Amino acid sequence: MTLAWIALILSGLLEAVWATALDASKGFRKLWPTVIFLVSYLASMAGLAYGMTEIPVGTAYAVWVGIGAVLTAAWAMATRKDRATVLRVALLVGLIACVVGLKAVS
Repeated sequence: MTLAWIALILSGLLEAVWATALDASKGFRKLWPTVIFLVSYLASMAGLAYGMTEIPVGTAYAVWVGIGAVLTAAWAMATRKDRATVLRVALLVGLIACVVGLKAVS
């Protein structure tokens, strides 16, 4: 695994952080969640940009979004902000399979 892939995966993790912090900021009215949002957002974008130096844009963006979406949704279900249903979990597993598939064919 190259440094570009590692940066892309880490930036996908940070996407889940900034999305969760954005919700916790309550429209940027809470200081620390807003600060966490800004820092993680900038770091996530930087990692995505670095990943795109070696990974095709379509693949990089799909993997980045997939990682962030799965982790954000899983966190929301774990903290009971969203309902966890069999169908939702199955769809998230399908999304993970797609992200792994994109990595495998790249």
